[in-house]
Amino acid sequence: MVTHLAAVSLAKGEPFELQTRPTPKPGPGELLIEVKSISLNPADGIMRDQGLFIPAYPTVIGFDIAGLVLEAGDNVPIHPTNGGGGQGPCFQPSVTRVAAYAAAVWKSCDLDYGAFPGAVSCLLAALLASSRRYLLTKEEAPLIWGASSSVGTMGVQSARLLRDDQGSSFVAVYATTRAANQKYIASLGADRVFDYKDPQVIDAIVSAARENGLVIRHCFLTTGQLASCQAVLKAFVGDGHGGEELEAKIGLAPPSMEEEEWLGQFQYWLGSWPLEKLANGIIRPNPEPKAVGKGPGAINDGLDELTRGVSCSKLVVEVAE
Repeated sequence: MVTHLAAVSLAKGEPFELQTRPTPKPGPGELLIEVKSISLNPADGIMRDQGLFIPAYPTVIGFDIAGLVLEAGDNVPIHPTNGGGGQGPCFQPSVTRVAAYAAAVWKSCDLDYGAFPGAVSCLLAALLASSRRYLLTKEEAPLIWGASSSVGTMGVQSARLLRDDQGSSFVAVYATTRAANQKYIASLGADRVFDYKDPQVIDAIVSAARENGLVIRHCFLTTGQLASCQAVLKAFVGDGHGGEELEAKIGLAPPSMEEEEWLGQFQYWLGSWPLEKLANGIIRPNPEPKAVGKGPGAINDGLDELTRGVSCSKLVVEVAE
């Protein structure tokens, strides 16, 4: 029997325990991935400590992985040299490398679908909220709260692209981060960057927008307090032309969808949308990765460090060579 080592969550609030598990065979439409490295997501720590999304134990959680395709299930296009071909992505076992989003949450946290043998996806919420709301004039500034996180840096760059789109209502990009990271976030495309540790940060953001003749009705909260975003947005609700009352929106996570719709969105946002922009340098993968250890045993220590607070860095565990 083929086996692999996994970091298993046995109970809410307990550290992961390393266990040897039977390696599953991929089913129709599935790939078996040898995980080489994982990036730690704040949601991973919340799931471990609070049991969020977990219906039953034991389980294997985790979202963001990079690795090697070992085997493809039925209905998966394989590389032409292996008898496949056609349009779209093809996979060659032991050759094709992938960056992927594990399906654990979709599969009710099934032990075989977690990443622990996860930034563009959350950005989807902000893009959907903003791109579907167009005003008659360009007068709006989206606010990215917690912009130095991996999701936040992508949020700033994506908001910058929307700002440069003539059909968008965005004319500037506002962001918050620690004082030490303000210049870095500005280099990604933020027009105004505020220190979220400043006790007067809410007043500073509202005043700056009004001085520039702008309104803020879209906030993307990657980290921090929901109340802060709400306070900023409340200052601008009802500031529409001719007394029009326009709603404000906060993006926290991708909106609820059926699995089929999710897969279509992921194919676009994690596949076709970033490929050309990354290749041309229009967007950059940020922030810089920081390796916190090797092997599944390092995951607990990495999540503990993430829980204590990490700024402008993406924690990564190297699972295999």
